[in-house]
Amino acid sequence: MGIGATAGVAAVGGIALSAQASSDSAASASADSLVFDPDGYTRLTTTVTDTDGTDHAVTYHFWKAITYVANPVDTTYQSLNVSVPVEIDGTAVDASGAPILFANSVGGYMPSSVADATGIGGASMAGGGAPGGMPSGSAAPSASAPGGSTNATGGALNTNQLLALAAGYVVVEPGARGRTLKNSDGEYYGTAPAVIVDLKAAVRYVRFNKGRIPGNVDRIVSAGTSAGGAVSALLGASGDSPLYDRYLRELGAADASDAIFATGAWCPITDLEHADGAYEWNWGTNVTRSTGKVVDQSVSKDLVAQFAEYQAGLHLEGLNGFGPLTARNLDDYLVKQYLEPSATKYLTDLSDSDRAAYLAANTFITWKNGRATFTWADFLTHVGARKKTTPAFDAFDLSAGENNEFGAGTTGFRHFTAYSLKHDTTGATGTRLDGDIPEKLRLMNPMHFLARKANPGRSRHWWIRLGTKDSDTSLTVSANLAAAAAGLGDDVSHLYYWDQGHGANTDPGDFVKWIAEVTGYRKAR
Repeated sequence: MGIGATAGVAAVGGIALSAQASSDSAASASADSLVFDPDGYTRLTTTVTDTDGTDHAVTYHFWKAITYVANPVDTTYQSLNVSVPVEIDGTAVDASGAPILFANSVGGYMPSSVADATGIGGASMAGGGAPGGMPSGSAAPSASAPGGSTNATGGALNTNQLLALAAGYVVVEPGARGRTLKNSDGEYYGTAPAVIVDLKAAVRYVRFNKGRIPGNVDRIVSAGTSAGGAVSALLGASGDSPLYDRYLRELGAADASDAIFATGAWCPITDLEHADGAYEWNWGTNVTRSTGKVVDQSVSKDLVAQFAEYQAGLHLEGLNGFGPLTARNLDDYLVKQYLEPSATKYLTDLSDSDRAAYLAANTFITWKNGRATFTWADFLTHVGARKKTTPAFDAFDLSAGENNEFGAGTTGFRHFTAYSLKHDTTGATGTRLDGDIPEKLRLMNPMHFLARKANPGRSRHWWIRLGTKDSDTSLTVSANLAAAAAGLGDDVSHLYYWDQGHGANTDPGDFVKWIAEVTGYRKAR
């Protein structure tokens, strides 16, 4: 036995040397496959209309569909495009030190791909067409005016990318796997946490290629809308967290940081395990758009009670010295911190005649000394019908997209909250959530990295936006996200767009300026 063991050790030792050499060789080959080719671009020209209505001719170098991991599961989605301006309005531009806008096109946690794009802004969402309404593959798009910068289906708004390009920034557009993808055996390979793992791998690819890829890799600013806003926030909150390491190793991600400098998130659909309660707290008494009736109030009240407990446990402080945020005072906080200022700005920007007409049609608003005031109850009446039934995200009948996001193996839809599992209507017999669900929830929730224990690798700059009439989500979700980041001392720019719905982006020019401010960038020409 002893002899055999000794011999075994010697033999294993010999094999280990060979395996180590093989491993080193494989690692070297993997690293080589992730080296960015500075000369692999196409030279393109496009016209970008800025937020003042001025056209700008932009010539840029375009790198298409670069696979960003060494062991891809599906290169259709695990690839990225890079756009680098070299000339703006006839003047040469040096973008070597420019910030990098990292704009995802995720919507509804669906797959997103850059494979068919022929220019900047051409990423597509599986089943959803081109984000922002632009025809996929357009080589010469034009940015929308701010009022038209909405995207109700989610996904990245190409307005951000185009304006960033015209400002002299580098733009990286990553694809990512999504919840509907299945292989030939019927196994789902894009459910949680695939989307965030892919985006982290794409960031690592960019940072790994420092000095080869144009732009300042230490000044990456993410952007996304809806589920894309959620993963943008998650990318910012979870930078360099070791929780994702094993997933990244499996993909052969580059050996580099996945931390980003700043985060842009529009209407983030996140904090999913608490989203049903948050939604009922916000919209529980509003009628549902599809039925014209209020939802089951016993279910709604159960979920509100759960949310109240969760909210208290967050121990968040409101902005501007508001104090602790609880389910009892969130309505007052939202009205005073966000909704009244949003309405005030909207009304201030109107002409006198348009303002008078709006106020005449919306008598719940008191307009005095240039300031709008109203109650939470009147605001809810103003918004009107809610979009979703109850529960909004973990549906009793497993019909929600988020149920699919937590699918696994050949099971496409699963519950991810104990309450919905208990009230399942599909015939499920389990009494406990599947064992992998808690970890997946942690991996998909930015609040885990902000409110529980601060992640040192997080983004320190946050741009968060939401429409006041967005009943795709609860208004509390982004407010809690902003409060959590601000409570850690991070720089937070957070506001609500008055009377706007899901996917609104009415100040894209300001976002592009904000990037320059927080990164300290001055365009080099």
